[in-house]
Amino acid sequence: MRVITTAIFLLCSILSFGQERGSSPSIDITISGKILEKETNAPLEYATVVITNTAGSIVTGGITDATGQYNVEVSSGTYVVSYEFIGFETKVLEAQKFQKNTTLPVQYLAEDAQSLDEVVIRAETTEVQVRLDKKIYNIGKDLTTSGATVSDALSNVPAVTVDVDGAIALRGNENVRILINGKPSAIAGFGSTDALRQLPAEAIERVEVITSPSARYDAEGTAGILNIILRKEKTLGLNGSIQTNIGYPNSAGISGNINLRTNKFNIFNTTGYRYRDAPGNANFTNQYKDASVINPLVIEDREYLRLSRNFNTNLGIEYFLSDKTSITATGFFQLGNDDDETINETREFDANNDLSTFRLRTEDETDDGKRYQFSLNYVTKFDTNGHELTADLQYENDDQEETSFIGEKNTFPNNLELPAEFITSEETQNEYLAQIDYVRPIGENAQFEAGYRGNFKESITDYELTEQAIVGGAFIRNDSLSNEFTYNENVHAVYTQYGNKFGKFSFLAGLRFENTQLKGKVDAIQAAGSEELNIDFDKNYAGLFPTLNLIYELGESENISLGYNRRINRPRGRFINPFPSRSSEANVFQGNPNLDPAYASAFDLGYLRRWGKVTLTSSIYYQYETDAFERIQEDTGELTPNGIPIIRTIPINLSTNKRIGAEAGILYNPNKWLRLNGSFNFFQFETEGAFGGVDYGTKNTSYFARGSAKVSLPYKIDWQTNVFYRGPSNNAQTENKSITSVSLAFSKDIMSDNGTIGLNVSDLLNSRKRRSFTDTTTFTSDSEFQWRERSINLSFTYRFNEKKKRGRPSQNGGGDDEFEG
Repeated sequence: MRVITTAIFLLCSILSFGQERGSSPSIDITISGKILEKETNAPLEYATVVITNTAGSIVTGGITDATGQYNVEVSSGTYVVSYEFIGFETKVLEAQKFQKNTTLPVQYLAEDAQSLDEVVIRAETTEVQVRLDKKIYNIGKDLTTSGATVSDALSNVPAVTVDVDGAIALRGNENVRILINGKPSAIAGFGSTDALRQLPAEAIERVEVITSPSARYDAEGTAGILNIILRKEKTLGLNGSIQTNIGYPNSAGISGNINLRTNKFNIFNTTGYRYRDAPGNANFTNQYKDASVINPLVIEDREYLRLSRNFNTNLGIEYFLSDKTSITATGFFQLGNDDDETINETREFDANNDLSTFRLRTEDETDDGKRYQFSLNYVTKFDTNGHELTADLQYENDDQEETSFIGEKNTFPNNLELPAEFITSEETQNEYLAQIDYVRPIGENAQFEAGYRGNFKESITDYELTEQAIVGGAFIRNDSLSNEFTYNENVHAVYTQYGNKFGKFSFLAGLRFENTQLKGKVDAIQAAGSEELNIDFDKNYAGLFPTLNLIYELGESENISLGYNRRINRPRGRFINPFPSRSSEANVFQGNPNLDPAYASAFDLGYLRRWGKVTLTSSIYYQYETDAFERIQEDTGELTPNGIPIIRTIPINLSTNKRIGAEAGILYNPNKWLRLNGSFNFFQFETEGAFGGVDYGTKNTSYFARGSAKVSLPYKIDWQTNVFYRGPSNNAQTENKSITSVSLAFSKDIMSDNGTIGLNVSDLLNSRKRRSFTDTTTFTSDSEFQWRERSINLSFTYRFNEKKKRGRPSQNGGGDDEFEG
């Protein structure tokens, strides 16, 4: 991968030099020629030609076209000419004297067996690169994500877990900040993960796991940052791919990406449509301890029938104003339409464990939404050493409308229809972003950086619950639950950081200042005679967030790193909306307007070592968080019309949360036909705090592990197996049992490697279920929940003018995926 990265950087540098020289009146010589593959005499497209002077400095360069031809302009003089291509031996012509236009002899490049082996293997598996403040995982050719979503792909990244609800966690901590191309984005769903379930995994080029973020990044996210880099081709010409898939339970989709790049502009687009049926199920057994409860045992069985239809497109154009300046405009649009049905069968038992009531409750929900985003990026490079200025402007909008019709009837001891409910929730979110970053190298190894970012968000949620007083009667607005909640979050941030390298020691130190304003306003109808509502809030927080990252190189392939950072976790709209919303008649969620941000300080000590075909990454980490959020369940003291106690879930600030853990990852590629990787994460967290006179302190140890094996079989067939295991865990009230999941995938290349047929089975054993037991002073709850049942997916991918992530080109030329991003 280092070879590839170097080539990318070199290619960009050469293009820049070539354009710069092209505008100079001193150029009067053209050097031309042709590069062929030695074994087959096939032309090598995108091979690199580098012209250096006698002092060893690069003067100019170029790349070959589809026929292997190149033309390079240079001033007359004596030069060294180098010919390079990924996976091939470099060829050098020493001391070439050019006084006039010259056509050099045809150059034949031979495969470099060792280099080619490295390129092929590492390009087709997840590979890690370590930087001062992050780890970079190139997703590579992961068969299990064929036809999958970005959310599915993230579940294969070390240190990252995606639970059965789709919640994303880093090292077991769900307070992770998700960025798209380094910025907050509507594609990430304004902090929700719903949009990531709709974006095809093929859109990802790489994922940056930032556990010790530098001052350049948002201070949001106590667990760290996941930065998803989307694909954008950097090679010249027209290229792209299209993928179709069909699966069971009923699902189908089509997605494509296309890229057109010239010396002046780059146009790129990814578009996809998905149709997906995702059935799930759950069951709950609630035992109430109060002897006065008429039916102390309640058993619920739920069936979830979810049908989603989603369209998304991302279109961008990058225009090169000069060889040093470019401007990029992108637009993202997503349209979704979901129809969900939840069937809830409830059995209530009396104190003698005899069935007293059997109730059927159905909820039909529709969710229509659209998201769009416009962004503008400006980059000017003052030189080729990294001295640059970037500026970003971005606007995002998210409109969601949900409607739910809830019908209920008793079937035992008599057949009795119950009054129905109708819920409407409309949510509109707007976000503005302005950012500017300046980077200035100082000398050979030092670098100074400074910048500003402003984030301004507003979300308006209009929640209305109407109920029938009698069966068949009119729907009457429930004023105690219906409300309109407006939430604003405005953040101003400035930062500066400085890095340097002294021999084998490198450091990056920074300081970020953020000022946060959180405002909430509730419009609700007051019941006659009730006290005036006074639940609006306007809070302001200012804080300093220092960061420090160190690396010491023990050898060429071995280093240790140490990182420190301070982070913030701001409460979101749903967590502070004081009006309750309910998922069932007896279970409500209520926000807490008194929530304050949580702050965390984290330390990370890492070790990296490479032995030939083995790479080890490991780290030990510690985090101390104050005012940490915790969701607790409590009995409200109120009863449903059927006499069932109403349980409320509410988030609170607990005093402290300590987390310590260790992780290790292994990448092992013993042969071209076998690629193995695995990771293990062990952590312990301890919470101390009390609420309402109840001590919610707890201490728990848990772990998760994943492994992947990929085997290349004869006839261009690949086989991959992924295994994931999460150990048991618990918090103050709930014990979660372990989860095991196995995925299996096959693929075969066809059509001269331009096409690929894939088959994958997600959750082969149908075991990806969350099983938990909750014990409080008033009740116990034993539950099992499965968000999505086992699924089978068949896909077909066709690539045009794109190579299949290999160092060696196909006969018809084309780009190389490794240059993307």
